[in-house]
Order: sequence, then C-alpha cells, then structure tokens
Amino acid sequence: MQGGFGRLFFCLFRRTCPVTTTAIVSALHEELAAVLALMPDEQQQVVGGRTFWRGHLHGHDVVAVLSGIGKVAAATTATVLVERFGVQRIVFTGVAGGLAPGVRVGDVVVAQRFLQHDMDASPIFPRHEVPGYGRASFDADAALTAQLARASERVLRALPSQLGPEVLNAFELQTPRCHQGLLISGDRFVSTTAESQALREALPEALAVEMEGAAFAQVCHDYGVPLAVVRTISDRADDAAHVDFPRFLREVASRYSGAIIDALLTQR
Repeated sequence: MQGGFGRLFFCLFRRTCPVTTTAIVSALHEELAAVLALMPDEQQQVVGGRTFWRGHLHGHDVVAVLSGIGKVAAATTATVLVERFGVQRIVFTGVAGGLAPGVRVGDVVVAQRFLQHDMDASPIFPRHEVPGYGRASFDADAALTAQLARASERVLRALPSQLGPEVLNAFELQTPRCHQGLLISGDRFVSTTAESQALREALPEALAVEMEGAAFAQVCHDYGVPLAVVRTISDRADDAAHVDFPRFLREVASRYSGAIIDALLTQR
C-alpha cells in the first residue's frame, strides 16, 4: 500500500507542477554532445557516478545525461532522473541495429513499444514476459512519440542533403525513412547474421535492436512518466555490418540527434 500511495502521490504532484522538465538521454557521448551544444547555460551535477547537465533549451527546462550501456545502467539512470530531478518526460536518442526488411542504415526508428528480447523466465512465465507485470512489452507515450516522429520526419527531409556527397556515398545513404513500431533491447551487442535471424524469427514485428530502451520503458511505466525514443540505424546487426561506426556516429548519428531534439523542442 505504501509503495502504491507513493507512486499515486508522485503522479498527482507531477501533473499539478507548473514547470515541465524534459530529460534528454543518449547512450553515447557524441550524441549527447550534439544536444549539449544547443544548451546555452548547462550546469553539471554528479549523482550515482553519472554527470547530469541541467539547463534550458528553447525555453524548456532540460536535464541531459548519458544513460550508460545496457539495461541495468539504463534503469538506474531513469530512476535517478525521476526521483532526484523530478523530470516529467524522458526523450532518448541513440543508435540501433536494423532488423526488419526495409529498415536501412541512415533510417530512424521511433519506438511505439519496447520489449526485452533476452527476458526468459520460462517455463514459469511465457518467454519475454516480465514477471510481476503480466506483459512482455511496454508502450511509449503516444502524444510525445507523435511529436518525436514529426520532428524526426522534419529532420530527415532536410538534414541528409546537408551531410555532403562524401558522407552519403561512404554509408550508402539513400532517401532516409522514419519507421514506427516495436524496438527490442537486450544485454548483448547483436552483430552476427545468426543472432539477427534468430531475433527476426522470434520477434517478427521488431524493427531494430539496442540495449537500453526497454529498461527505460519499464521504469517510466512504474512512475507514470511519458517516454519517447528515437534510434538512428547504424548497421543491420549482422555479419555484413562493416560501417565505420566512429565515423558514422560523428558525421551522421550525432547530427541526427542534435537536429531531432532541436526540432522536437521548437514544435508548436
């Protein structure tokens, strides 16, 4: 009862609080640096071994932070954002490996649902179901996700032409698309054709795979905090993933991240 009352009190307080604080989260430094470059007045605060940057962006109160790699680090970061910083919504931007046909390098995936592909408490519970929740997947916030999708589509219409022919040719970027649907997470980096094929067979609706989104989704579900996640596709999560990842991160993904967050927070 006490835990349930605490969550209820927190949600009521959050809904009546006049100031909305947005958390901007990335998994990698280069992506977060693109966001920090947009903030004119950020100040650092260290909590739980993580550096949080508090400031403003286009009139919004913002807390920016690196999530850490993997689900445990992600869950810790999400909890600190809610408990210590009192954020009212969380936006995550990062990279992922494409799974579904047609999800190509340079595309983006805006998540509508999240699932842990390595959660398996069978035979006590069905495979992928999270014990205690009676479900395998958790939803993104519909309204915030729609805003993030609009921002992503706006960026994809304008930014690729600004990358230059050398970058476009190096990564074989064509006309990038914004996909929406299931994003799956797990505590291993998927980079072989065998793993990728196994995931497609087990979870045919999955668009892309990464390592943090489902953990954020579960924490945000527990606290009633809206979550939206966008991932730039850096490779196809298979044996043919020969992309120069550091260069892709620097010249493509980080620019996507900064531009998408900028477009999101300037929407009217």
